[in-house]
Amino acid sequence: MSKTKVQIEDNGPYKISGTFEIVDAEGNTYDSKKPVSLCRCGQSDEKPFCDGTHEEVNFQSKPRAKDHKLIEV
Repeated sequence: MSKTKVQIEDNGPYKISGTFEIVDAEGNTYDSKKPVSLCRCGQSDEKPFCDGTHEEVNFQSKPRAKDHKLIEV
């Protein structure tokens, strides 16, 4: 099994690779066995997946790990 990696793209989506499962609020799983990109701008017509709309709406966000504390949920 490969380690899960979540990469935050500057001004773009979360890219997830490795071994992972995506589950909706009802417990249904999305069928994906390859890397995916999750929407971060909130404007995708394919939520939770990215459809590239962030480029059209000029989404701006460049978070850096050193600037944030992890909050457990």
